[in-house]
Amino acid sequence: MDDRKTFLMEMYRQMFSDINRQMTVVWQAVSVVVGAFALLALVEKAIIPLDIAISLIVILSAWMYAHMIDGSYWYNRNLVTIANIERQFLNQSDLRDIQHYFGAHRSDKAKMITYFRIQAWLAVAISFLVLLFHFFVQILPGVRQPWSNLEPQRLLPYFAILASIFVCWRLAESRRKSYSVFVNNSPGAPVDVSGIDFGPGHPVDKP
Repeated sequence: MDDRKTFLMEMYRQMFSDINRQMTVVWQAVSVVVGAFALLALVEKAIIPLDIAISLIVILSAWMYAHMIDGSYWYNRNLVTIANIERQFLNQSDLRDIQHYFGAHRSDKAKMITYFRIQAWLAVAISFLVLLFHFFVQILPGVRQPWSNLEPQRLLPYFAILASIFVCWRLAESRRKSYSVFVNNSPGAPVDVSGIDFGPGHPVDKP
């Protein structure tokens, strides 16, 4: 039993270490912002076309958003493991005496925590602003002209955003399914959570 307790406690610490690692990915948001300014600076110097630069900024933002999806999955998966370990040591009365989060696992619906959502919103905002800028500069002036005059490369940013949405959607679906499978296969020891309101900060599936 002592070996089991030692193992569980070491695993517990490692799960929190992994969560901390996922939470320190601020550099990804910074790199997207810096990359966007760098690409626009290259456009200003006529080194690369505006259409290519905007497409790359959209792809960078999608890369950041995809990392938020994957990071959120690993955060929630580790949280399940942590709660399962806590159930090996805490009693039902500890739901009120210490903390109630170990009583139920987070739902697979809207499970991205605020920290990751803020960075995801930044990725969406950057994509939206650069596409809006591109539309007003590259597309709107030629709306009344024949379609035959439209240069194909001007559509690249819109192909990029459609591809990005598809890839991120598929990744989100995959991560949701993986999380559901994990929770179903490793539900942990049962805990009576009668009278406990988990609230929006820890959303759970209602029985």
